[in-house]
Parts: sequence; C-alpha cells; structure tokens
Amino acid sequence: MKRQLQVETAGDTHGLDAQMASQRKGLARYRVGSGPQRWYAVGWGVVGVVAVLLLWELYKFLGPPEGVVIGGTGASGSGVMILPRTHDRAMPHIWDMVARLFAPTSGGDTPPLWVSVASAALVTLGIAAVGWLIGVAVGALLGLAMQRWRLVEWGLLPWIVVSQIVPLIAFAPVINAIGNQIDRGGTPWPQWLSVAVIASYLAFFPVAIGVLRGLAAPDRIHVDLMRTYAAGYWPTLLRLRLPAAVPYLLPALRLAAANAVLGAVVAEVSIGMRGGIGRMLIQLAGQASSDPAAPWGPTFGAIALGLVAAGSVALIGLWLRNYRRGEATA
Repeated sequence: MKRQLQVETAGDTHGLDAQMASQRKGLARYRVGSGPQRWYAVGWGVVGVVAVLLLWELYKFLGPPEGVVIGGTGASGSGVMILPRTHDRAMPHIWDMVARLFAPTSGGDTPPLWVSVASAALVTLGIAAVGWLIGVAVGALLGLAMQRWRLVEWGLLPWIVVSQIVPLIAFAPVINAIGNQIDRGGTPWPQWLSVAVIASYLAFFPVAIGVLRGLAAPDRIHVDLMRTYAAGYWPTLLRLRLPAAVPYLLPALRLAAANAVLGAVVAEVSIGMRGGIGRMLIQLAGQASSDPAAPWGPTFGAIALGLVAAGSVALIGLWLRNYRRGEATA
C-alpha cells in the first residue's frame, strides 16, 4: 500500500509539473509584445489612420462649402455651426498639407517647413521629458505613500483627483509668474522650467493612480505568505508588490508621457515661450487665411511627438516584459 501511494503521488507530481509547463508555454505564446500581436496592432493602427484620411476627403467632397448653420445665416454670428466649412481655406486637401511640409517655412531662403517643425518638436520633446521625469517621481512617491498608509490615501486621493479639474491654460501663467519671482530673487529659473513643471502637473496623476492600484494588486494569500517568512515592508515591496505593479504601471507611464507632451504644448502657448512647437502652431495659425495648409505642419508634428513620447515607454516595457503577463492590454 505504501509503495502504491508513493507511485500515485509521483504520478500526480509529474502530471502537475506537465500542466504547469503547458501553462507556461501558453503564457509565453500570448506574452505582451509577441510577433503576431504586434503586427496585428500595427495593422489596425494603419487602418485607423487611413480611415481618418478617407473620411476627411469624403466630407470635403460632399460637405457644403460654408458648413451647416442652425438658427441663422452664420455671417452675422447669430447662428450655430454644427458642421465645419469645406472650402480650401478652412479645410485643405491632405496632399496640399503634405506638399506644404516641403515648401519653405515663410518664403525666401528659409528651410522647409518639416525641418522647422522637427527642430521645434525636439525642443518640446526635451522639455516634456523633464516634465515626465518630475511627474513620475512625484506620482510614484504619492502612490507609494497612499498604499502604505490608508489615512494618507483618504486625505490625498480626493485632492489629487480635484487637481486635474483646474484648467491648464489658467494654471500655466501662475507657474510662470512664480518662476519669474524666483528668477528675480537671484535663483536662476529659465522659462522652459516653468513649461516642464506644467507638463509634470498632467503627468503625475496617472502615475500616482497606477502605482496605488498596482501596489495593491498582489493577492492576499501572497502577502500572507511573505508575512509567514517574517518579511518586512521593504522586502515585500521589492519582491512582491513592485513586480505585481508592472502591468498597471506601464500603461500609466505611457499615459503620463502623452500628458507631458500635451502639457508642454499648452504651456508654450499660454506663457508665450519661443522655440517650441506650441508657439510655432500659434504663429502659423495666424497666417491660416493666406496659407491654410501651413498650420497643419506643426499639428502633425505635435501628434507625432505624442506618439514618440508614448512609444518610448515601450523600451521600459521590453526590459520588464517578464512581468507583463497580467497586463490588461495583452
């Protein structure tokens, strides 16, 4: 009987090992960033971009030149326009926008528009990167404190949520004024630093929520297991909570990167900082009546900037790919 029990136990153990190996193979097959999934996502992204371009040209072809106005003629300002105008000054063709990228920025011997857009985008990208780093540091500290002490979460979380309701266009001049006062007091405070602080204001929120949610992700049984091993707070944080937080943290970092770019562009517009893509967008928008395709150059540049910023977080995801099996986007 004892020999039979040992044989049955050994058989169950081998069966369990085989089942776990099969599960590991299945997880590896559907791991985030695998080949089929990556090309599937890229394909749908290309289809989405093409669909937007086709809808643009289709509406331009079928829509009324002066748009659709309800409640008046629109010229006197008494009506409400519900559909935009489709004439060339308000809605240029896609190929006109692309051709304008290779034309001089402002005539004469100036470089092509795409060169100016790329140069301005690099300035904004550098400032947004600084804002992203500040936002990640602040958000991570807040999320860590809220997960560690429930009283801190009760006190801070409502204010963190309310902070995102403040209009950024009104908040930016305040930060710029504070920076000017610091600079006049003898401490150097360049204008780009004000833009970086404003960008971090949008970036810290998703990181704080992601860290809070991710650090609380481990199952109760795993936390109790660490306690049975007499593991303190820091070993539990480093060996259990942080690896479990990766599927929540990476999407938060991508959203924070996109928010940092948005905050930097809006801040450049609000405080009038020169050299960035936000200021360039305002300058070319003022010339839209005579050069309607020009403002779309920095617009495309801002879109590409956000995609580059969010895509850069994928490099962090590659480094942490072994911890991403539970990620919601898998």
